Amino acid sequence: MNCSADGRPIDVTGILSRLKGLSAAEEFFALLGVSHDPKVLDVSRLHIMKRVGQYLAEEDLSDLPDQVVAARARATLQRAYEEFATSSPLTHRVFKVLKDHDPNKPATPGRAFVPFESVLKRFPKE
Repeated sequence: MNCSADGRPIDVTGILSRLKGLSAAEEFFALLGVSHDPKVLDVSRLHIMKRVGQYLAEEDLSDLPDQVVAARARATLQRAYEEFATSSPLTHRVFKVLKDHDPNKPATPGRAFVPFESVLKRFPKE
């Protein structure tokens, strides 16, 4: 299998079930041997992992050999990481809340937007 960031071979045995058992982003990077900058991961970890999930959901990995699954998962993680290492999470708008509040999209008809600043304005004294 491919080598990890430090040049050691990656153990691909049962890789799919091992990936499913992970929870921390750092564990995915370590298992798949993808190097990363902790500062980038601190800022964009949820976005990176969400994007990896979106990419992997497009593939059927169930009947593939462990080596192929590991290679695809590694490439996918690397691809998602690179997206957020070179631009901000706001650029990609992975999460619904960011998509819904895209300043480049027109407002949804029937939904009024009240700027927070207008709520803070003082009323004239009587």
